Amino acid sequence: MSLPNTVSAPATSGAASTSKRLEDLKLRVHRQLLERLDLVALSSLDSAQAEEHIRTTLQRLLQADSPELSGLERERLIEEVGYEVFGLGPLEEFLKDGDISDILVNGPGAVYIEKQGRLSLTDVKFRDEAHLMKVIDRIVSTIGRRLDRDSPMVDARLPDGSRVNAIVAPLAIRGPCLSIRRFGRDPYRIDNLLAFGALTPQMVRYLAAAIQGRLNLIISGGTGAGKTTLLNCLTSFIPHHERVVTIEDSAELQLQQPHVVPLETRPPDLDGKGEVTQRDLVRNALRMRPDRIVVGEARGGEALDMLQAMNTGHDGSLTTVHANSPRECLQRIEVMVLMAGYELPVKAIRQQVGSAVHALVQVARLTDGTRKVVRISEIVGMEGDQIQIQDLFEFVQTGVTPEGRVQGQFRASGLRSRYFDRLVAAGVKPGDILPGTGER
Repeated sequence: MSLPNTVSAPATSGAASTSKRLEDLKLRVHRQLLERLDLVALSSLDSAQAEEHIRTTLQRLLQADSPELSGLERERLIEEVGYEVFGLGPLEEFLKDGDISDILVNGPGAVYIEKQGRLSLTDVKFRDEAHLMKVIDRIVSTIGRRLDRDSPMVDARLPDGSRVNAIVAPLAIRGPCLSIRRFGRDPYRIDNLLAFGALTPQMVRYLAAAIQGRLNLIISGGTGAGKTTLLNCLTSFIPHHERVVTIEDSAELQLQQPHVVPLETRPPDLDGKGEVTQRDLVRNALRMRPDRIVVGEARGGEALDMLQAMNTGHDGSLTTVHANSPRECLQRIEVMVLMAGYELPVKAIRQQVGSAVHALVQVARLTDGTRKVVRISEIVGMEGDQIQIQDLFEFVQTGVTPEGRVQGQFRASGLRSRYFDRLVAAGVKPGDILPGTGER
């Protein structure tokens, strides 16, 4: 959960430490391998058999070409050529490292990774733009998309669930760029967030009570603040007997309940047809008898459909919004509702929001890279044409250490939840609702 906003010196990597001699040998052996492979016969093998066949062939080629290689050099070359044949070339070793959360390629010679919260420039390089484009094309081809001057941007997903964005010329001025956002096989749990200091046990009890009591929550935050991570953690408090429909542009949520229906949008095909938007899916979800609807991130007109769902019996719904404060979140929702194409008065939109949304959870990535729940607020009604909110919890920054670490305290306002009676009626213990006045 910690990510400094600075970039450290290049990280060491075995893939780029190979000398030019070994790099030339790798290219030569790779070409020889492709010349010798019987692709028809290879396609009849399963993946394990195919990998073993290629490994055996590579061993023979290396022995014939460079018998003086050490065992370590030979194994490394076999591994790297295997990455070129079966995987994503020089990026493959990063994909095998569970501690790496982001892989950012700014061109053939600039590959960055985020590992254990630190962004680092690696010494991994692609041979040239053609080599990088070969890897990008391998990703894009699996989803039936193309990436060229006529269609220079694409979103995709790797088999392990990692989210991929690629952009090329003429939009990417300095050459192809590739961004891979990875998600761990074992998603974070709320206990992990507590251990990271992202929030307090008291805040967790309130959020659990809000979800069990079917309040409608919106998680707000900037890019990389941890919105989806927190959303995924909070879904663990949804009772297991409920039917939950999730809607995302790119499937990231990993709900553990048995009755979950995950839906994913679909981009248009090469002819510009077949697009299915989040708004389409929200409307369809309402016909699927959901107990709750969870939208990964509201970005457009689907916000109106979400508000209508929240106002018509689908309490307990959750979503995230890209905004830097609770007040900005409300403003963003207004804009998104207008994107639905209806000429609604602003006051009418605010009344919809005020009656549909119960609580706002603000997350932020601080200057030292740590992520925290910096504010939990409730909507308490309308005053004139303005939505009124009250803060129950907030993180107050008090300073920065010489090492750059942010110091501060979580504080509870001591205000009584507006929804206290409703939550108690839903079976929530009163002690889990009252924020108290403690500090941490």
